[in-house]
Order: sequence, then C-alpha cells, then structure tokens
Amino acid sequence: MKYIKEVFAHMVESGKMRFNEILAPYTSFHIGGPADVFAMPDTQKELIDLLIYAIKHDIKYFILGKGTNLLVSDRGFRGIVISMEAFRKITRDENFVSAFAGVELKKLCEFTQQEGLAGLEFACGIPGSVGGAVFMNAGAYDGEIANVLYCSKCLIADLENLQSSNPILHLRAHEHDFSYRMSAFQKRSLIHLSSVFKLKEDDPSQIIARMNEYDNQRQSKQPLDLPSAGSVFKRPQGYFTGKLIDECGLRGYRIGDAAISSKHCGFIVNLGNATAQDVLSLIQYVQDTVYRKFGVRLQTELRTVGEF
Repeated sequence: MKYIKEVFAHMVESGKMRFNEILAPYTSFHIGGPADVFAMPDTQKELIDLLIYAIKHDIKYFILGKGTNLLVSDRGFRGIVISMEAFRKITRDENFVSAFAGVELKKLCEFTQQEGLAGLEFACGIPGSVGGAVFMNAGAYDGEIANVLYCSKCLIADLENLQSSNPILHLRAHEHDFSYRMSAFQKRSLIHLSSVFKLKEDDPSQIIARMNEYDNQRQSKQPLDLPSAGSVFKRPQGYFTGKLIDECGLRGYRIGDAAISSKHCGFIVNLGNATAQDVLSLIQYVQDTVYRKFGVRLQTELRTVGEF
C-alpha cells in the first residue's frame, strides 16, 4: 500500500480515507482494533477503483455495513476496510422498493410503512444494513429477506469484470441461492450494491401496529441496553439455542467482560471492555458445554474479521 495516499489523494484530502482507524466504534459489539486503511467511498466509481487497487496489489479488503453480526479482531485488519455508509438511497416504483447497500434496515422499514407497503415488518428491529441483511438472508419472527427480495445489483470482484465497460451484475431472486442465514454473496466473490423488494399495499396503521408488536417483543426479550452482535448462534434444527444454553446453566456466564446475556441466552454482550478473544473463548466454551450435555454442535452466525 506504498502509493495508496497518492493514488487516492482526493479521498485522503476530503477525509474519506483514514489510516490506522480503530474499528470498535463502527461495530455493534464495540470491539475491534485498527484497520490499516479505512475508506468511505460515496460513488460507485470510487468503490470500484478501491477494489481494483486492492486486487491488483493483492491487498485484503473487507466491505463494512453497519458492523452488526460481526466480531473484529483486537489486532484489527491488515488491509482496506471499505465502508458502504454513503450508499443510502431509497426509491419506490409502485409496489417495488429499491434500497442501496448502506441503507439502515430500520430506515427502510420506516419508509415502507409510511408508503403503505407491507412485507418487511419482521425486519424492523434487526440491526444492520440492507447489504448485510441480503448477505446473511437476515430474518426474524418467521420472516426473512428471501421472502420479499425481487432482485439485486452487485459487482463481481475480479479485475476482468471491474475493468469492463459494464461491471454491474443483476441477480434475480432465485439466483441469490438463499437458505437459512446464507446467500450467494457468501459463496461467490460478489459485492452487494442495491436490492429491490416486492411488497404489498396495506393500511399504514396496520403495518405500524405489527412493527410495534415485534418491537415490544424485542424490548422484552433481548438485551438491547448492552453492546452485542445480535444472536450469536444459528438455531439447530429441532432445538431452541437459548434454551439449550440456559439448561447448561450458562445464563450470565462470563469470560472477561464478554457474558451470556441474563435476558436472552442466545446473545453474548459486552459488559464494558470485552475483547474479541473474550468473545471467542466464550463461544468455544458454550459450544463445548452444549455438545457435552446435549450432543448438539452449535454453529455461529457471527462473522469474524481480521487477525485471530
């Protein structure tokens, strides 16, 4: 990255490129060391130029949304972290709503409610961005992104495509290869730009009522007052994760400042100064304990980034 300051001088001067930026403030866990380069493109061209630079120079890169469902190493990230924060446009065309990768899910749900379009109520309390939600096929309360997604625009992260005259790939719904907390974005070198959601007209007052009901359930059952990355473990078929952990006597169990939430055992919370290693050690302990007692191996939803 010897010449990155010269190549992207305009981004450095405007504050859209920073160096040795601590990542903890950009994650919902409030955990994470420094990134060598932290870039905040606000145009598609800047994004593509950053990707071309990284690939040409064999530099690792990571696409960052709202930093939820994410555990960043205490040692940070050796490479370029690319924030999609500036990509936040939302538009409507009849019953179809288009949202860019950086749009906060909560904002998208508020927009569709005000427009009298139903279908995304389940997502109203899911933290994170549209890009992350599509990447993970986020879901809650028997709903998931796969049920309402119509199509997406993305980039194939290879030089031939990025340097072509038309680098954007259009994915139809079935081409996302959705399954439980999984999509084509995790299996292929695809970078999400925007998605279109197919919704249904409904009374805005009915939509907000359903959103409020889900929100009340979250408030009563989830530890929203402490930093976390949401539900840490995938739900094993035939079991409830929180119940398994609770029945192992692990409610409130802690390693360092990382603790199993006393409110919801499927969550790990940061009690103040938890490190990434605290969280990883706690995850391993939970997995081993549950396996010994029930013979069930819990798999994580949490993504890890950086040097571990």
